[in-house]
Amino acid sequence: MNDPRKNDGSEPTTHFGFQDVPESQKAEKVAEVFHSVAAKYDLMNDLLSGGMHRLWKRFTIELSGVRNGNRVLDIAGGTGDLARQFSRLVGESGEVVLADINESMLKVGRDRLLDRGVAGNVRFVQADAEKLPFPDNHFDCVTIAFGLRNVTHKDAAIASMLRVLKPGGRLLVLEFSKPRSNLLSKVYDTYSFNFMPLMGKLITNDADSYRYLAESIRMHPDQDTLKAMMQAAGFDRVTYHNMTGGIVALHRGIKP
Repeated sequence: MNDPRKNDGSEPTTHFGFQDVPESQKAEKVAEVFHSVAAKYDLMNDLLSGGMHRLWKRFTIELSGVRNGNRVLDIAGGTGDLARQFSRLVGESGEVVLADINESMLKVGRDRLLDRGVAGNVRFVQADAEKLPFPDNHFDCVTIAFGLRNVTHKDAAIASMLRVLKPGGRLLVLEFSKPRSNLLSKVYDTYSFNFMPLMGKLITNDADSYRYLAESIRMHPDQDTLKAMMQAAGFDRVTYHNMTGGIVALHRGIKP
């Protein structure tokens, strides 16, 4: 949850990894990270997760309930992993909107999907999750995978997602979370703060961005806190599923 402390008595601050920065600067700093990592984002995901991110996303697809003719919004859609699968599920009569605040990530996703022949029912929109530029009650399903932790005002983003969903529509939040055992947590910390920056340096020549990504995971709300945030925003039947020992959690909520 955000911690809006004042850094000089005038502007609230928020977390950027383990740093406190003025709220007005966070989006730009996050943008710099993803501009840096965009070109090799998929490669690094495979290396750092051992390919597990594909299984986590497959489970998200299965739990989404998306079917032919649906309208789906994939926020922080990055390189298009979820959008490609949703495009197949919704068919010609449906629509998928791949949205990302970061221009570099959006371009990589668009180019990748176009190269794979996915285009007819997919739109690409540069959008801020806190202020989604879509009508009320518009989508059957909204997903955000590994993006919510980078949002400055998570409560505002969740409320925005609720607004654009149709009644009965589903929100799915796939995000790194808190391991359920102390032993796994210690192993994960060692991995995150040593191996991730090292691989970032070797593969992308950018250790700092992967150090931030590790820190941002630790600052993200735990499973029960995020569940409570979704309920406070107005979602019903909020549940979560831990995967890989709680390293990742998938939260699901329904718009009443």
